[in-house]
Amino acid sequence: MIVRQTPLDGVLIVEPRIFTDDRGFFIETFSKTSFAGSAIASDFVQDNHSRSIGGVVRGLHYQNDNPQGKLVRVARGRIFDVAVDIRAGSPSFGHWFGVELNDENLWSLWIPPGFAHGFAALSPLADVVYKCTAPYDAADDRGIAWDDPDIGISWPVQHPTVSAKDAAYGGLRQLSRERSVTA
Repeated sequence: MIVRQTPLDGVLIVEPRIFTDDRGFFIETFSKTSFAGSAIASDFVQDNHSRSIGGVVRGLHYQNDNPQGKLVRVARGRIFDVAVDIRAGSPSFGHWFGVELNDENLWSLWIPPGFAHGFAALSPLADVVYKCTAPYDAADDRGIAWDDPDIGISWPVQHPTVSAKDAAYGGLRQLSRERSVTA
């Protein structure tokens, strides 16, 4: 596999080797051996699967006291996947990176602890699967407004569907006043 750095330090695109023939394809989505010695954590403790209909925006989610690293990929459909740096003292605090993940390029995005994560479903259905380095902690569940103008994410969807919970999150300025993640 090929691991490429993005403009945000620590956020990586993973391009798998794809083996195709007349039956379909095969890829290795995770290998502790392949990731050994890389910046991608190999101590994953939880796998998640989310299905979204087209036009849904989920996020921007993070955990403050128990930050999660996430290795995100798409099993079906297309998404615009986003990482936002919320690490205290980071020179890129508040900066974002987005990339299309889909069931054709089969890329994964590594989002290390200390980043908020969100995505927009670009296809009629999108199945997103991701590995996490820390378990979900409902008491530590946090978020930032998906449309925060201080971050300025260029979401490729018009009039997205957003959960009430995600719509109620404050912006980056509120996070800065409270405390940012110390990953």
